[in-house]
Amino acid sequence: MARTLRRGQVAQLFIADADTGATTLVAESADLLFEAPNWTPDGRWLIVNGDGRLFRIAPEGGEFEEIDLGGVTELNNDHVLSPDGSIVYVSSDDGHLYAVGLETGESLRVSNNRGENFRYYLHGISPDGGQLAYIGLEVVGDGTYRTNVFTIPAAGGADMQLTNEDAPHDGSEFSPDGQWIYFNSERESTEPGHAQLFRMSPDGEDVTQLTFDERVNWFPHLTADGTRLAYVSFPPGTLGHPADLDVIIRVADADGAGMRDLVHLFGGQGTLNVNSWDPTGTRLAYVAYPLG
Repeated sequence: MARTLRRGQVAQLFIADADTGATTLVAESADLLFEAPNWTPDGRWLIVNGDGRLFRIAPEGGEFEEIDLGGVTELNNDHVLSPDGSIVYVSSDDGHLYAVGLETGESLRVSNNRGENFRYYLHGISPDGGQLAYIGLEVVGDGTYRTNVFTIPAAGGADMQLTNEDAPHDGSEFSPDGQWIYFNSERESTEPGHAQLFRMSPDGEDVTQLTFDERVNWFPHLTADGTRLAYVSFPPGTLGHPADLDVIIRVADADGAGMRDLVHLFGGQGTLNVNSWDPTGTRLAYVAYPLG
């Protein structure tokens, strides 16, 4: 079921200047809880999900326009665009991935039927548009599950598992040159609630940790030129990536060095789940959810 706003809460779509931190309010709603902004490759639109649907809005503001998804319903906040901007790949709450033509509205399921105990959560697409990076959630017991990094051909095909750990993994995203997959994980933590950022080669080798701090770091997203990344930093000890917390959007070099705070806000889940950099790598879209 789609998230909804709490009493007295609003959803606010902002654009931040990645160098100065100056922010511009694009849209605000006390009715629609929208999440996870993508930029289209031409920079003309921001795409967000809300109420199980997908919308677009101009970066200058205006009204949200619903996108025809060809019958796909109950989206979550995992969606990415093909490099040419013609297709949006989405995750549905039915546990599957779909490709939808933005102009045609035609949809195609690209995930496989791996049984009711396996769910797909989309996060990234390779620079040539040929592969999708996703998190596979496998239920392994009563109330327990494993989350690992997988890839699958964007047109459908065999899944490839890249990590095989009991520790949680999330936010898997290709670097713009295709040489790395970035992700967050608790694989180096001795206790729950200490996710850090990592990267590895697309075959699952050469895993390297990028952040080493007391906060809980999620969803690394790289600029189109691959020189820097942005991510959401949760308070120490946070389990998962919940909503309605005081969080920080941080910017760093692609190797994790040079980290600095960009924006402090009330949010978390929905704020920066997908790559929200503009095509120039100078602006970052995000969503805040202030109360009162």
